[in-house]
Amino acid sequence: MASNQAQNEFTWGHEALRARFAVAADGTLRLVELAGPDDDSPATSDSALPLVELTALGHGSGWSGPRFTGTAFGARLAYRAHRTGRRDGWDWLTVELHDPSTGLTAFAELTSPTGLPVLRSRVRLRNEGREPLVVQSVSSLLLGGLPSPDALDVHRARNDWLAECRWYAEPLRAGVADINMDVHEHDSRAAVALTGRGSWPTDGHLAMGALTEREGGRAWVWQVESPAGWRWDVGQRAHGTYMALNGPTDAEHQWRVRLAQGEEFTTVPGALALGPNVDAAMGALTSYRRAIRRPHPDHTALPVVFNDYMNTLMGDPTTAKLLPLIDAAADAGAEYFCIDSGWYDDDTRGWWDSVGAWQPSPRRFPDGGIQAVLDRIRERGMVPGLWLEPEVVGVRSPVASELPAEAFFQRDGVRLTEQGRHQLDLRHPAARAHLDKTVDRIVGDWGVGYLKLDYNILVDPGTKAPGDLAPGAGLLGHAHAYLDWLSAVLDRHPGLVVENCASGGMRMDGATLAVAQLQSTSDQQDPLRYAPIAAAAPTAVPPEQGAVWAYPQPAFDDDLISWTLGGALLGRIHLSGHLNHMSEHQLALVRDAVTVYKSIRADLAQALPFWPLGLPGWTDEWLALGLRLPDDRTSYVSLWRRGGPSELHVPLQHLAGRAVQAEVLHPSSPEAGRATWDGAGLTVSMPRTPGVLLVRLTWDG
Repeated sequence: MASNQAQNEFTWGHEALRARFAVAADGTLRLVELAGPDDDSPATSDSALPLVELTALGHGSGWSGPRFTGTAFGARLAYRAHRTGRRDGWDWLTVELHDPSTGLTAFAELTSPTGLPVLRSRVRLRNEGREPLVVQSVSSLLLGGLPSPDALDVHRARNDWLAECRWYAEPLRAGVADINMDVHEHDSRAAVALTGRGSWPTDGHLAMGALTEREGGRAWVWQVESPAGWRWDVGQRAHGTYMALNGPTDAEHQWRVRLAQGEEFTTVPGALALGPNVDAAMGALTSYRRAIRRPHPDHTALPVVFNDYMNTLMGDPTTAKLLPLIDAAADAGAEYFCIDSGWYDDDTRGWWDSVGAWQPSPRRFPDGGIQAVLDRIRERGMVPGLWLEPEVVGVRSPVASELPAEAFFQRDGVRLTEQGRHQLDLRHPAARAHLDKTVDRIVGDWGVGYLKLDYNILVDPGTKAPGDLAPGAGLLGHAHAYLDWLSAVLDRHPGLVVENCASGGMRMDGATLAVAQLQSTSDQQDPLRYAPIAAAAPTAVPPEQGAVWAYPQPAFDDDLISWTLGGALLGRIHLSGHLNHMSEHQLALVRDAVTVYKSIRADLAQALPFWPLGLPGWTDEWLALGLRLPDDRTSYVSLWRRGGPSELHVPLQHLAGRAVQAEVLHPSSPEAGRATWDGAGLTVSMPRTPGVLLVRLTWDG
């Protein structure tokens, strides 16, 4: 560990990431270079920026004004000291910045997993002055000195209900006009900016983005690890490009915090992965996501889950419907069986606005109650699971009146109601006690080993409890409290497996993924439209956490059965479908796919994703997702054909020139298609649509 009081320049990093910092003439510290192991193109120092930017009432121009100019608070935070070290596989750097006029101190906390070209940053503020300070925005990560906007493309991912992970790109210059700064002597005020709002942090877009260099191919891929609001923007600074990652702000999210003397606030983290191309940067981000999540046996065991909901019972479970499904799922090779929504519904008027008590329905489970069904699941060698929507309480639920008003989201003293439901505020001890009692009963008393935690309402901008300065601050406080509650649940029940869901992927953020074991990727019911979601899901979630539905039906032909099963084999296969009504031939197709999955799942937990045909497009006729093991001796490629030519060359640059063996693992029928190695990639033929192939590529060199 080293502390430096008066250095003008210093470096930090490890073999895969190097960073160089310099103190500017105004006393601010600037990150003037950030590079990966093979990057010989340092940042442009004249476009470097102060390490932290923030705005506060009475002290800054806010987002609407010219960014990073004299009135911005960041220009007053002078470098004071820094410390470095290495601990538990991470390199860390803490930089201390100080504004003597207000007494505000900012600690920029930078970390990086040793050996990975990934930088994680957050900022901790402490008011050491005598007067309170109201902060309106503070950056989590700020980087200037990237190549000119003329040389870069910017990538974003639309993320909507039933249509998740839809990446698209455009030249950065299309959003940042060239105003001829040599004439105006001023940076452009234009920027490409993206925000996530409300209690669904990934509703509209993923909390991610990327820049790629059009000629050199270098890539910068980032995520904002916020369970509530966030913002990122990229724009022009001098003749280079800057990138800024933020959690919630006053302007976009009604977020503000007041820091009295001695009080602190820490931002959500932002993470940036570097690579010579998008695939490499996405791979580094995947490894980083594995490094920050809480350990759990599920991450390497990858058991097969059957869930009764999608295209099957659709929220209408009963003993009579479940028992045959349980037997069929066990015969197909499932290891967990999750009873989805509806198990608590004993009201003929519907359950949407009456949930909250989470007691089983006697009407649905008349003989032996739900315990008899859970016992049957265990008898068939599977772990029982239940669906739960913990944060909501229906307006007709008795829980709505049993808990104090302060246990719910509120604005101006009025309890919020959204779609016939109230939202619990997990900062309140009564709300937390209610959920602890619920989960301990379901998991501890009933022996449930799997919880699918859903969340189907959207609250924007948040809640204003008595201690909140603004609704966005209340929302962020609740979101952090929810993750703290979930962590405590897993501490008490270490064998419990938790799936995170919010109407599919509306809560697919880095903060939640670091706590939950699985992530629902979509509610999409059309198997043909699920393919691009499954192919792109590893951009947002490691393959072993990404739950992909596979819902074969008795009415499907063999090709469509193979299609819906094949799309899940490089993720976490989530079986559904009326397996109990299938013919023996159809069941054999299901069993074959599950057997293939079990034979490769140990590899999925360490493999890194790549996209040999580029990031998937929503209407692409051919789609491809690859996973490669770290030593490159084994790779897997899933290929989907929805139309277009029946034969296609699929380049695989990391294996080019090697003596590779290509083996089609799924479907088992040779008539479905073939894939042959041609020295530079795969020549793939699929005569019919829809067509899917899973190919394993190995070499012994």
